[in-house]
Amino acid sequence: MNKQADIIEQVSKPLSMKQAVNTLQRMVLDHAASAVGASERSHEVFSIPVEPADPLLWLHSQDTYPKFFWSNRGKNDIVAGIGKADSIEYDKTGPNSVSFDILQKAIAHKDPDSRYFGGFCFNNEQQQDEHWLPFKSFTFALPDIQLSVKNGSTVLGCYLVTDPGENTETRYRRLLDKLEKVNTSSPSGTTVLPGIKSLTFSPDQKQWMETCARVLERFREGLMGKIILARQTLLEFESVFPPLLFLLRYPFPETSAFRYYFEPEKNTAFFSFTPERLYRRHNNELLTEALAGTCSRETIGSGNGDACEQLLNSEKDIREHKFVKDTIVRELEPICSAIDMEEGVRALQLNRLVHLYTRCRATLKPESTDDAAVLKALHPTPAVGGVPKAKALEQIIRLEPFSRGWYAGPVGWISRNSAEFAVGIRSAVAKGSKVYLYSGAGLVRGSDPASEWEELDQKISEILAITRLKV
Repeated sequence: MNKQADIIEQVSKPLSMKQAVNTLQRMVLDHAASAVGASERSHEVFSIPVEPADPLLWLHSQDTYPKFFWSNRGKNDIVAGIGKADSIEYDKTGPNSVSFDILQKAIAHKDPDSRYFGGFCFNNEQQQDEHWLPFKSFTFALPDIQLSVKNGSTVLGCYLVTDPGENTETRYRRLLDKLEKVNTSSPSGTTVLPGIKSLTFSPDQKQWMETCARVLERFREGLMGKIILARQTLLEFESVFPPLLFLLRYPFPETSAFRYYFEPEKNTAFFSFTPERLYRRHNNELLTEALAGTCSRETIGSGNGDACEQLLNSEKDIREHKFVKDTIVRELEPICSAIDMEEGVRALQLNRLVHLYTRCRATLKPESTDDAAVLKALHPTPAVGGVPKAKALEQIIRLEPFSRGWYAGPVGWISRNSAEFAVGIRSAVAKGSKVYLYSGAGLVRGSDPASEWEELDQKISEILAITRLKV
């Protein structure tokens, strides 16, 4: 039987998917034959270059759960994963700071190069609606098997994690069973989404106008500077369907958005097409951004340039954006030794929307180079919570007639040395034949509730375009 090193040496060019799976099985078998009982935690990685493949189509053809998908904004880091070789989970109501600390403590004992994919509740002190229960306070997992595309190279890999005293034979057999179930056939065409039976809003437009009027009165009294209020849009379909179809049929592949997907159980999934990075960390270097202020190209109706120009000259949107910039700098100061927030404001162009956007680079202090410190400082950003933060969070729970679940929470990946999180907006949760869409609008002094209602529509327009339905 070939040794693992011999098999790797023989792979001089990318293999077909079937060849790659067969090779991984041999590698795992060879490793099992030479393995001895581990006295400490063992972490093994097996990987093979494969011919170019679409990770989303590959993921759609698999029947192993949970399913994960991540694509960064630059589309040079794409991962599709199935199963859980290892996981970090928590499911108790309490402050988000507790969740962040629990994740940090756990990740400190993991393999430094392994990335765990997952997400958090927006506000873990809020009781969650039933359709959010499968997502827990947070879940982060190392997939059993993953197909990744990074800087143009496609790799199929699998992970084997064994704890001290564990029956290693059981672990090897489990991984081999998962590899045996991998569908290596060329992905077939995807089906269309079923028809929609109904569309309802929570709150409806009348309730929204009344709530906004109360909030604007609080602004006049000086009680708050900004708050983001969200709306839940419920789509009821004629039948159950795979939620991954939303990603597969997304009609704007070139948009500057992160794409995130987590399906903990069949036909129950959270997904996001978010333009907003929470942060990217490598060791002590941090990249974050302010993203607030929105304009619809369709509303302008005169092309990209005019939409950008109007947004960059909007007093209300510039003021809203400055709230976000100033707050991010203020919240980073305790944990950073240097902060470089751009002076100017950019326009981030998406397919239907334009956002005000400013980049920020920072250096973390030695005592703050863990992700718990960064998450505590940055989440929730003023673009999804408000100013002041604590008051806004309190009001969001009181004013919104639904729980946010993972909407607007941090989603992405984490390892010991690096992490990247996006803000889970432009998102939805699918459960059976129901899909709940979420969108939010920032209210500041001078906001027009009717215009903000239109903005809520604009922010779900791309997801609705997948269903061929317009608001």
